[in-house]
Amino acid sequence: MRALDHKLFRDLWRLKGQVIAIAIVIASGVAVLVMSLTALDSLEETAHAYYERYRFAHVFANVKRAPERLARRIAEIPGVQAVETRISKFATLDLEHFAEPAIGRLISTPERGESTLNQLALRKGRLVAPGRDNEVVLSEPFAEAHGFRPGDRFDVIMNGNKRKLEVVGIALSPEFVYAIAPGSLTSDDERYGVGWMGRKTLEAAYDLDGAFNDVSLTLLRGIQPEAVIERLDQLLDRYGGTGAFARADQISNWFLMNELEQLETVSSILPAIFLAVAAFLTNMVLARLIATERSEIGLMKAFGYSNVEVGWHYAKMVIAMSAVGIVLGWAVGAWLGQVNTQIYAEFYRFPFLFYRVDPAIFGLAALVSLGAALAGTIGAVRRAAALPPAEAMRPPTPPIYKRTRLGGTRLARWLDQPTRIVLRQIARWPLRSVLTSTGVGLSVGVLVMANQWHDSIEHSLDVYFYQAQRQDMMVALVEARSSAAVFEFERLPGVMAAEPMRTVSADFRVGTRNHRGTIEGVRPDATLHLVYDAKGGIVHVPQEGLLLSTKLAEKLGVGVGDSVWVEIRQGRRPTLQVPVVRLFETYIGMPAYMDLRALDRMLLERPSVEYVNLLVDESEEPALLAALKNLPAVSAVMLRRAAVDAFRETVAETLLIYIGFFTVFAGALALGVVYNTSRIALSERGRELATLRVLGFSRTEISYILLSELALLVLVALPLGCVMGFGLAWIMTSAFETEIYRVPMVIEASTYGTSMLVALAVTIVSAALVRRRLDRLDLIAVLKTRE
Repeated sequence: MRALDHKLFRDLWRLKGQVIAIAIVIASGVAVLVMSLTALDSLEETAHAYYERYRFAHVFANVKRAPERLARRIAEIPGVQAVETRISKFATLDLEHFAEPAIGRLISTPERGESTLNQLALRKGRLVAPGRDNEVVLSEPFAEAHGFRPGDRFDVIMNGNKRKLEVVGIALSPEFVYAIAPGSLTSDDERYGVGWMGRKTLEAAYDLDGAFNDVSLTLLRGIQPEAVIERLDQLLDRYGGTGAFARADQISNWFLMNELEQLETVSSILPAIFLAVAAFLTNMVLARLIATERSEIGLMKAFGYSNVEVGWHYAKMVIAMSAVGIVLGWAVGAWLGQVNTQIYAEFYRFPFLFYRVDPAIFGLAALVSLGAALAGTIGAVRRAAALPPAEAMRPPTPPIYKRTRLGGTRLARWLDQPTRIVLRQIARWPLRSVLTSTGVGLSVGVLVMANQWHDSIEHSLDVYFYQAQRQDMMVALVEARSSAAVFEFERLPGVMAAEPMRTVSADFRVGTRNHRGTIEGVRPDATLHLVYDAKGGIVHVPQEGLLLSTKLAEKLGVGVGDSVWVEIRQGRRPTLQVPVVRLFETYIGMPAYMDLRALDRMLLERPSVEYVNLLVDESEEPALLAALKNLPAVSAVMLRRAAVDAFRETVAETLLIYIGFFTVFAGALALGVVYNTSRIALSERGRELATLRVLGFSRTEISYILLSELALLVLVALPLGCVMGFGLAWIMTSAFETEIYRVPMVIEASTYGTSMLVALAVTIVSAALVRRRLDRLDLIAVLKTRE
């Protein structure tokens, strides 16, 4: 086989441009697979190690006020390994350098020693000293956002009393890998932070001596949390428990796990697309290469090489092409995997980061890509092996040349000779032309799919923050107050309108299906916080019944006219059956709405308010923020402008990085398809083009004949690629659907235009490279080709 090996190396060198183009396409698929799987593996391993090392709890519960002695009964629940009670309260942070009031969540730590559960990973300084009521340990993201270091001081309003705290340490916690304020959509480290203080300090500040309002549990190995949660809820109900929840529903962990699920989706869908195109491309190259090497195949068989040896020769060519792409993909994927993991580490805060390259991932990427390439070329290899020697030694049967319908038309007489040659070539090889346009179309489709994310993000942002929310800020109160509190806010400086809102925790149940969420009570005449259907505009809140998002209705298996059992998790805890009167589409969360007055009646309470939406005169906003800082009844202030900025800096920025990755990969895909198509056409028609040169055609004319055919096929591919892009985008948006976020299927005209322009730019580059080879065409060598 040494002679065939020499031939293999010569062929690879002769086809080096095409080999590189195919390798780039294969490398794109391998790189995406390696990048996604290494980042996924690293983040999962890091999160697991972090949770184990710092004893992240398995079950959590909040309660209004429970006696400390109850902890013993909680510890006696079957399956419970450890219990830790604590105090957790929200406070307003008054920072001199920051005009807006920041939200702080203050959590108690033991007076001596470390916490049993949810332990702190100390980054700087020390823990709170026993008996020091002015010391606090701050979460690292919040400290970095404001430049706090141990020794710095700031004011905090705790239960209506302002005091000055000293930062003694900076830490991370497994409970706040992704720290998000109540009611917020994304993390905002400037406006929300966590602080840990001594237990006795918070007991005294919030009148909770000998009591707790927050409890965490770890479970014995193999114990499922459902039975423990049910028993824990029974114990806490009489003390104002709002419902226990498992680690899977803990907000920080829930965001992280959703992100990992989406990363897993990326690692399964996108590499499949790139590798499918690589299989198509290698098949196209090898099939047409074999067609040009018929005589050489005949000679090999005439010299005694068997069908297996000839087939293995061409299979090795595919393996060699794939190997170049695999090695390149390994290198790029490992580097991008590390970059990708670091990007995630900026949003999900870990005290350490495990990044290791698992050989199994590289092996899987190699096997999948090699398998895809071989699967795509098995037909061409089989045809090469089965070609009889006598048949192979003869030139291929020429196509039947006859006058086409186009030939007798006025259009044909108007066209010049080179153009008629181009059109005849396309018409006489329709399958080849369709395959070429399909390949280019796929590259356009991938570009559309990648850029579609930007359109979806902007549309989601517009619907959620501008169409549904017309307020400038939302003010959260420490506890529910009489609806008359709204008039107090209307008198604050700069307030042009104020509207009440209320949110209550509730369990929704329909048969065996259930969901723990909230009901938002809004006024029917609300103009600042609207119920907005993403597909139908503003929805008016009826006087009775529930408005459910379509995702929540789908989870519960209900429609308009059905009834849902609602168990309120606070106050008097009523349980009643409520009809579903309307469904609406939303892209974020799974909200449920009711008329505020109907919600108050259901709670068996007087008209109350927990949130106040404000429309503010921008010129007086600083004065209003200063006033809100000093109101003891205010627990949090959320600005719509800040929420939009935080959304763009987190979700949008992360996805835009991905868009950049995939745009580069899609450009490589387009380059591989277009360049290979034009190079193969040049190899097949080299003698024909050289003959035309001898007959007097200029270099420009033969370039026109070859490249115009490519240009026409690319023009056909552009609309075809847009259709493919729509399909790929639909697949991706469907796969990325989660309870917290749905990606709307929105593609702007500019996205199609940009994708087509990129494909055209790649086509021009490929055409320039081929034109350069045409200009250097050796007429004598080509015309010596044996017929």
